[in-house]
Amino acid sequence: MFNFTAALPLSLYIHIPWCLQKCPYCDFNSHAAPKALPEKEYVDALIADLSRDLPDVWGRSLESIFIGGGTPSLFSPEALDRLLSQVRALLNPRSGMEVTMEANPGTFEQAKFAEFHDLGINRLSIGVQSFNDQMLQKLGRVHDGREALRAAEIAYKAGFENVNLDLMFGLPGQTEQMALADVQQALSLQPQHISYYQLTLEPNTAFAARPPTLPPDERIWNMQERGIETLQTAGYGGYEVSAYAQEGRQCAHNLNYWQFGDYLGIGAGAHGKLTLPGEDRVLRRWKQRQPAQYMADHAAGFVSGEENLERKKIGLEFMMNALRLNEGVASALFLERTGLPLSIIAEPLQQAVDKGLLHWDHREIKATELGRRFLNDLLGMFLG
Repeated sequence: MFNFTAALPLSLYIHIPWCLQKCPYCDFNSHAAPKALPEKEYVDALIADLSRDLPDVWGRSLESIFIGGGTPSLFSPEALDRLLSQVRALLNPRSGMEVTMEANPGTFEQAKFAEFHDLGINRLSIGVQSFNDQMLQKLGRVHDGREALRAAEIAYKAGFENVNLDLMFGLPGQTEQMALADVQQALSLQPQHISYYQLTLEPNTAFAARPPTLPPDERIWNMQERGIETLQTAGYGGYEVSAYAQEGRQCAHNLNYWQFGDYLGIGAGAHGKLTLPGEDRVLRRWKQRQPAQYMADHAAGFVSGEENLERKKIGLEFMMNALRLNEGVASALFLERTGLPLSIIAEPLQQAVDKGLLHWDHREIKATELGRRFLNDLLGMFLG
């Protein structure tokens, strides 16, 4: 039996799966865009998908929306207007909530992005990755450094006051100086948020099949340390393993993930996690991955699979998310968000404390500096 002491916050993730082309490092559910995007058909499917999920969230307010992909900014303002209008009609959005859309520099048009802002999209996440043309070519990106700079300028002119820039380090042939130059260039644009993360070779990607030569581990470690130091000196607090923000500009949607809140997921390959106290279960649900199948799946209900999370797995998933946060979480949040007593993971918690990887008391659960450095080892302690 679960014992939920409070209603969990609810977010909505919307997946739009098309890009101009598939990047060789990308393991997300993204596909090269056809000449004519099936906007109407896909938005029809998104609205029907959301309608199917509604009975599980009746009466709950919506705390944030994240439109990801793929490259959502390939869609027209008219298509996104119809989608967001239906979202607002079907759900109960909190006034002034964060609405994020991902965009790539190669898809920026000033008039188009001003229209996106007018739709109520108030946070933009731009996939810059690097400002160095040589690095961008090795990553298979369709934009160059000049377009990356222009993208931020257009975002501000369009009215966005909450902008994230994605940066990667540990790129093929990258030096420490090149990585630091990317960070300094990003800071010169004065975004409110910067994501700074290491390139990893994920399974089922072109890079995994034909691995590029990456910098040695010591050089990558120095890139990370110097980059983080530069960000913090400039006033960007690291609140998660790869997320840095000006004060008060942390991503509310991602914080809900990391604090084990609930979220609906609609779109091809989207995942959701819902707490259903009346049914005494925590549900994970994922949708059909292939866009064509997803759009044809109205009668079948869009769902590819569902899983009721077992008690043991809930404890692991909570920790996998919470320990990403540099400041940790309140100990009481475990019961509030899982409906389970903290005692079910007391043994691995104490083992982690004994190894110097974790701080745990009645107030908080927080990875130590050593625990953050060896986060995968720390999380592995909750698998047993």
